[in-house]
Amino acid sequence: MFLQPQHLTSDINIGGGRVVLAFEYDGRGFHGWQFQKSGVRSVEGDLAKAVAKVANHPVELVCAGRTDAGVHASYQIAHFETASIRNLRSWVMGINTSLPGDIAVHWAGNGSDDFHARFSAVYRRYRYVIYNHAVRPGIQRGQVSWTFRPLDADRMNQAAQALVGEHDFSSFRAAGCQSRTPVRFMEQISVTRKGDYVVIDVQANAFLHHMVRNIAGALMSVGAGQQPPEWIREILAQRDRTVAGVTAPPHGLYLVDVGYPAWCGVPDAACGPGFLRPWFCDSENAPIPPTHIHPKEPMQQS
Repeated sequence: MFLQPQHLTSDINIGGGRVVLAFEYDGRGFHGWQFQKSGVRSVEGDLAKAVAKVANHPVELVCAGRTDAGVHASYQIAHFETASIRNLRSWVMGINTSLPGDIAVHWAGNGSDDFHARFSAVYRRYRYVIYNHAVRPGIQRGQVSWTFRPLDADRMNQAAQALVGEHDFSSFRAAGCQSRTPVRFMEQISVTRKGDYVVIDVQANAFLHHMVRNIAGALMSVGAGQQPPEWIREILAQRDRTVAGVTAPPHGLYLVDVGYPAWCGVPDAACGPGFLRPWFCDSENAPIPPTHIHPKEPMQQS
């Protein structure tokens, strides 16, 4: 989805209404997406300041879904309202000039009055990346999860298929989750090994608070041989968070795609993160069309 330099044209005017941004961020330095009154860094806070400088007025950002402290995004979408009109190059390059190095805007476009970054989305996709090696990572510290216990990715993938479809995901829901319902529709989930890395790729209409990290923690127990594959189906049926094991660390988690209907005009994602993308073929990195359109619900933190 990222624009090439030659596509950052000054011939396209954007603004005078709803503006949509596509961007990425390294979550290590942030206390999550949402603005924090305590003054600690948030993605929303830093991005809103940078956008305001280009728009020449304060802005209120609405994102596709909040992410927790330490969670990354290779593809996040947000919108804001402005009377200001700038060209494409001015929005993208101007905002990035005022941003810290761990956030980068890659695209800007006009959104219709009916477009909503959160409620117009029909699916969200995450990848959870585990470095599976006897020695902890140094260079990728904070960018991947890590376990020294050998993981059987095929066994994890087999167990994960019990989660596909519409279910009550209470067993994988954080105690503080504020969603009205624990029911979600999981489009697909796969677990693959890429050398010393195990990647969990999951797509659903929406996610509960900590849902992906709780699923990752349970699947790691299966992969390490601590639990049988059928355990995932059993704990899903129990609808009890206390039986599902530990929550996996946040730094292995990436929001990699948010899907919208074609009328929204949002560019397709080439699912990341960037270091991981070459490990998969183009079709695996391409958006996966949803098979089930579920009533929209605000995406919870994962």
